[in-house]
Amino acid sequence: MGLFRVLCLFMLSGFLWMCREDTSKTSSVKVDSVAIKKKLKKISKEINAEKKAREIEEIMLGKVKAGFNGNVLVAQKDVIIYEKSFGMGVFEDTVRLNSGSKFQLASLSKTFTAVAVMKLVEEGKLSLDLSVKDYYPEFPYEGVSVRSLLSHRSGLPYYQYEFDKKVRNQKIYPTNQQMMSWFATEKPTPRMMNFPDHFFSYNNTNYAVLAALVEKVSGMSFDEYLRKKILLPIGMKNTFVATTKNDSINIGRTVGYQNGRRLQKDYYDDITGDKGIYATTPDLFKWYQALKSETLLSKESLREMYTPRSFEYPGLRNYGYGFRLWVNDKQQTDYVYHTGWWKGYNTIMFFDLREDFVIILLSNRYNRSVYNIKEIINVLHGKNKTTTVEESILDQ
Repeated sequence: MGLFRVLCLFMLSGFLWMCREDTSKTSSVKVDSVAIKKKLKKISKEINAEKKAREIEEIMLGKVKAGFNGNVLVAQKDVIIYEKSFGMGVFEDTVRLNSGSKFQLASLSKTFTAVAVMKLVEEGKLSLDLSVKDYYPEFPYEGVSVRSLLSHRSGLPYYQYEFDKKVRNQKIYPTNQQMMSWFATEKPTPRMMNFPDHFFSYNNTNYAVLAALVEKVSGMSFDEYLRKKILLPIGMKNTFVATTKNDSINIGRTVGYQNGRRLQKDYYDDITGDKGIYATTPDLFKWYQALKSETLLSKESLREMYTPRSFEYPGLRNYGYGFRLWVNDKQQTDYVYHTGWWKGYNTIMFFDLREDFVIILLSNRYNRSVYNIKEIINVLHGKNKTTTVEESILDQ
């Protein structure tokens, strides 16, 4: 009986110690939470967030009058200055948009593909200077390096045009690996559009091939690789690739509209990497925070991605690895961004790492005002400077 009492006392003391430890952890979390709120409140005052929010609201109401239907999030120095939803996610069912609504990112998806590739490069599983034929020996085009794919300098033909007749006649929804197989067996255009690394030419084939390479060297589907290695580690729980088997993608999923018409699934929707990611505005804010904090990639890799690599055409627009760049007259990067347009969806994510702000607009009813963000940029700069960005930064 004495031994039993000793054991009970020992267990009780252990339980009390665990409770005290848990209480200590809870207290620590509360203190941290209070400290963070206090810090953000201070920053909010320093950047004049309330005034900026009022000015952005006025700009956004103008966009709504011009037909904008979608979500917007604008943040600076970790403070969300403005976040709002306008309109419907599914018009037929009168499902209103909210912060949890998922939008097809269209070409904005390329930023994720580029980061996935650079992550595999850092791990030594991919090489920027090896060619596609090094990974797919039957690939019919010589000298196309991973680097040239990332910077749209491959010279490859457009997959949408090469296989369109087959796809539509046979009603096939090809995957990235099927596309690679067709390049090897279907005798596509024997000549390339131009010589590799000859000049910049924006082409979805580049990023569809990159997604196939991610699958090849990782041994996972593109969706699985992104979820395990990129999205979940940074808390992007509401972001999915269109081909996912996870039913959570359908919670808050929107539908695309153009010219007053609901658009159905496209034959090329299962080819991803060039498009195909669905995300929310809060998740894209996490994406921006992960990029600026160098959580996923080293500073060196990110510097590579933000380095201009297209100088054939004069002007302030340029391209790095997976990111469009707005450069100054010294050809140095001022802003980093990407736009998107696919089947009724049009999107933009635009950021300035020096002044630490990000602008995110996602729309599921095509409207060009999405790309007119000059006024918002000027609001975020305050009195510091006026942006050199044009009224619309739409890139085709």
